[in-house]
Amino acid sequence: MLSDSTARDRTIARARLKFLQNAELPAAVVPEGILNSWQRSKYLGIGTDEVVVPYQPDYDRESRLVRAATPVLDRLEQALTGSDASVIVTDRNGWVRDRRVGEKRLSAHLDRVHLAPGFNYAEQFVGTNGIGVALEERRPNVVLGTEHFNERLQSVSCAAAPIRNTVTGRVEGAMNLTCWNGPARLLMAALVQEAVDDIERVMYEFSSAHQRALLEAFQQVTHYGDRPVLCLGQDLVLANTAASARLTGDDHRLLHEAAAEFGHAPRTRREVRLTGGESVMMRCRQVDSSAGAAGYLLELAFTDRPADAPGPGTGSRTGTRHGSRAEGGAAGPRPLPGLAGTDPAWNSVSRTAARCARDRTPLLLHGETGTGKATLVRAAHALTGAAWAPVVVDAAAPGLPHAGHDPAAALRAAPAGPGRALILRNVDDVGPEDAAAVAEALDTAAARGTWVVGTVQRAPGVPEPLRHCFLEAAAVPALRHRLTDLPALVDCLLRRIGGGVGCAPEVLPPLRRHDWPGNVRELSLVLSKAAAARRTYRIEVGDLPPSLHSAGGRPLSVWEASERDTLVQALLEADGNKLLAAQRLGISRTTIYRKMRAYGITLPARG
Repeated sequence: MLSDSTARDRTIARARLKFLQNAELPAAVVPEGILNSWQRSKYLGIGTDEVVVPYQPDYDRESRLVRAATPVLDRLEQALTGSDASVIVTDRNGWVRDRRVGEKRLSAHLDRVHLAPGFNYAEQFVGTNGIGVALEERRPNVVLGTEHFNERLQSVSCAAAPIRNTVTGRVEGAMNLTCWNGPARLLMAALVQEAVDDIERVMYEFSSAHQRALLEAFQQVTHYGDRPVLCLGQDLVLANTAASARLTGDDHRLLHEAAAEFGHAPRTRREVRLTGGESVMMRCRQVDSSAGAAGYLLELAFTDRPADAPGPGTGSRTGTRHGSRAEGGAAGPRPLPGLAGTDPAWNSVSRTAARCARDRTPLLLHGETGTGKATLVRAAHALTGAAWAPVVVDAAAPGLPHAGHDPAAALRAAPAGPGRALILRNVDDVGPEDAAAVAEALDTAAARGTWVVGTVQRAPGVPEPLRHCFLEAAAVPALRHRLTDLPALVDCLLRRIGGGVGCAPEVLPPLRRHDWPGNVRELSLVLSKAAAARRTYRIEVGDLPPSLHSAGGRPLSVWEASERDTLVQALLEADGNKLLAAQRLGISRTTIYRKMRAYGITLPARG
């Protein structure tokens, strides 16, 4: 008689073989998260019989993540001595930074598959594995034996969870527990989460010490005078008015990179070219705290030019409305109207969209549903001073009069010419029989001066005949990849909702913990519903939907989601008092705690 785990492994192995052969899988055989990872791995062309990963032996062995993880790993190493388990920490990009193994046989196996410091175990290199899936989906997961995409990893099981900066919500790395296949693998997820909690607590202590040191240094320098001053830490940016008025998020990144080259060098000066083309003279010193290097204090001197002086690369266009001052100059790049955020990836795609709108360059925007691709186009188009809003044609359902379901006809029927913009949504839905006609319609519109933009979830999905229609492409980042923009996005979306609705500070942590599969569109819907249900002048934690109070690591069935929502609602009505909530639900307090752990429910306890 086969054990349940052995039978399950064989079932998954057969399903994986069918998947690789492009056969249809029986319903509910493979967990949804694993199947999604298999699909990504297959799309990326990951090998199934050899582990080929990049190696970088030189890395910062004194980084904050490594220093925070070291005492936790030291403790786990003692506990794991002689056992068939190992613990591994990676950075946010999947590079292995430390590994502790309980016994030699497992250590030798991990060496053979390159799961060792200096190697990269991101999903894009190894396929489905605990580390890669945790970093890709930003949530805890377990990958058991035959669920691994690569056959050489199928003799082990692993559980992994992302390590987050509890101040910013940003993922800093991942903790992974790997062991030989066997009964012990069912306990891995709980052990990993406990270790992650310990690392995050140490990192928070580091952050607190760093923040105090940075604030003290900043206050000392800004107490007298009004020269531009910037203080840069891992999770904190301090700027006085003279600096904040002239710097963007991308400028902060450039200055931080320049400062990192100085280290402890005293009174070092250097000229840095900013994203808007302006130069600034920077004097830098490193700020230390009791927990190590906290960040950098920068005293800045901007190199101003006369308003009519040509900026670098502007040539004869200085006197036009697109001259150096309009494009950035001393005030930095102009923000796109109605948008919010300073994330470097968001700023990059915003600048690309603004430049393409100005130059009428056909552009392809790719990114997940709800990231704001069409909104970005509208804002960039508005920045040119155009009087007409972009016309949107959906390749799946053109929707223009007399076009029926013919996207080419819908494109030809759209107004064209200078000052016009045309968006073709879901470019990958253009059928092979329509591709040539759609390409001709796009080229015709562009030739008449229309700004042509295509949107798609993934750039490789563009049909071949349409690729030449778009001269540039840019990726719109998912919301889970720009969580530092959450406060600004919340403020922006609440202003759209209107009514003077505010947001309590306690609301941001659960928003940061959520994965936002629907991106900004989902955030907007959540805030709209919370605003409609609020009991005071502002949105409170209790106004958020139950799903925002849960950080579960797996998809829930309809019944489980209903149970979670009922439990969250009872806890909210009891003001976090678990005993009172249990009494009202007719269950024990122990069951309350067990269900909260199972669903990852996080609420402030007051009883």
